[in-house]
Amino acid sequence: MKKREIYSDLKTLPPIIVRLDGRAFHQFTQKLNLSEPFDEKFADAMSYVTRSLMIDAGFAPVFGYTFSDEISLYFTENLFLGRIEKIDSVLASFAASALTIALNLSGPVSFDARIIPITPELVLPYLAWRQQEAWRNHMNGWSQKLLRDEGYNSQKAALMLDRMKASELHELCFQRGVNLANTPAWQRRGIFVYRTTITKKGFNPLTGEDAETTRRIVTIDKSPPLFNKPDGKDLIERIVL
Repeated sequence: MKKREIYSDLKTLPPIIVRLDGRAFHQFTQKLNLSEPFDEKFADAMSYVTRSLMIDAGFAPVFGYTFSDEISLYFTENLFLGRIEKIDSVLASFAASALTIALNLSGPVSFDARIIPITPELVLPYLAWRQQEAWRNHMNGWSQKLLRDEGYNSQKAALMLDRMKASELHELCFQRGVNLANTPAWQRRGIFVYRTTITKKGFNPLTGEDAETTRRIVTIDKSPPLFNKPDGKDLIERIVL
C-alpha cells in the first residue's frame, strides 16, 4: 500500500513562498460581528498567526506578509526535505490552530496552502503583486460596504461594481464620504512581519563599563512601504539579499 502514496515524494527546492488562504472565512467571520469592511481585531489575529508561524512553528521563514485572510511566507530553508505534501499540510494546520487561539473560536477553521518556487530577485515582484491585490481588495471592500449601507444587497452591489476601474471605485467611495487614501495603512497595504536587529544598551558588571548588545526580534509593521517604490525595494533588499 505504501506504493499508492504516489505524491508523498513530490518535492521542491528552496527558496519558496508558501501562500496560505482561508477557506470560506466569510461564514465564521459573520458570526463574530466584525467591523465592516475591515476589522482590526481580525487583522491583528492574522498578524499573530503570521508571527507564530515565524517563531513558534519550528521553522524560520525570512518574512511573512498578510492581508485579508491570506498569508505569504518566504523560506530559504529546505523544509521537510522539500516534501510538498508535508509543507502544505503542516503549515495550513498550524495556521488554523493559531487563528483558533487568537480569536478564541468555538468552531473549526481551515486554510489551504500552495507553494511558489521563486528566486530572491522575484521576491519583490511577488510582494508588489500581492500588495496590489490588497489594494484592490481594499477598494472593493469599502465600495461594497458603502453600497450595502444604501440598501443594496450583496449580489446587487457586486453586480454594480463588476469591471469598474480603480479610479471609478475610488470616486464612488469619495462621493460617499470615504477617501480611500486616508484609511488605515494596514487596510491599504497589508501587514509585513519580518526579523530585524535591535541594539540595547546595558552594563557589563565584569568590566564595569557600559556595553551594547544586539538581538533579533520579529517586527509587525502595520504601515509597510509600497513594495514597488524605492523605500519598499530598499527594505526587501535588506531583508532578502
